[in-house]
Amino acid sequence: MADVRKGPLWVKIIIYIVMAAFAIMAIYPIFWLIVQSFKTTQEYITSSKLALPKLWYFDNYPYAWRMANLGGMLLNSMFYTFITVAAVILLGTMAGFAFARIPFKATPILHGMFIVGILLTLQSIMVPLFLMTNAVGLYDTRLGVLIPYIGLGLPMAVYLSTEFCHSIPMALVESARIDGAKYLQIFGSIVFPMLAPVAMTIGIMSFSGTWNEFMLINILTSSDSIKSLPVGINKFAGALATDYGKQFSALVIGMVPMVAFYLTFRKQITKGVAAGAVKG
Repeated sequence: MADVRKGPLWVKIIIYIVMAAFAIMAIYPIFWLIVQSFKTTQEYITSSKLALPKLWYFDNYPYAWRMANLGGMLLNSMFYTFITVAAVILLGTMAGFAFARIPFKATPILHGMFIVGILLTLQSIMVPLFLMTNAVGLYDTRLGVLIPYIGLGLPMAVYLSTEFCHSIPMALVESARIDGAKYLQIFGSIVFPMLAPVAMTIGIMSFSGTWNEFMLINILTSSDSIKSLPVGINKFAGALATDYGKQFSALVIGMVPMVAFYLTFRKQITKGVAAGAVKG
């Protein structure tokens, strides 16, 4: 790619204008949400949606935190997300290595079953998931939430890991086998470190998908003590009325961990997305 800094001045100006426009479009919705969270519901309804608050109302945050038990739901979201991300990365990369580099007659069938999972939508399997979870006695339990979360994240993780593992020389695996190493040792010592870029890509997708998931956990649970943050945020939106101030405050609370995640791991995320873009 040509260096933009060496181009004509008018090209630089256009590029910087376009970049500034995209930055504004990305940042302004966040700024708008934060500003609206300091309005009362009455002011939000009666005043301009683009205007700053006439009186900054800070009580929305403590009220939202207490009324919807956002503290407990925040901990639940962190629990579900971190367990799901760790399990999907570990199981997905292990399965990808097995499908790519361990000879087995049933590999094409098993791999195909995983890939079909990419085509399934959450809406098409919600009812079967509910019935199966209820039948095995896992309804309204954390395990009953974690198993579907991990299962839904595995198809894409297995696909990416398998394609990435195909680029690992088979001679590397065979030489380790000759030295007496078992497949599990080869995976832990040699293959998994090489899978760091694709593991980061899998982690990003799994983190965002699990943290923001609403429909499935709302169906598989009934107790507020094990529900996640998106369910708590939705409590302020009713069929007949919505408490906008508290709902915007809850949205900001739910947004902070996601923004913090991207800011903390922005360099690793950029490298992971670039290096994890494997070819099929």
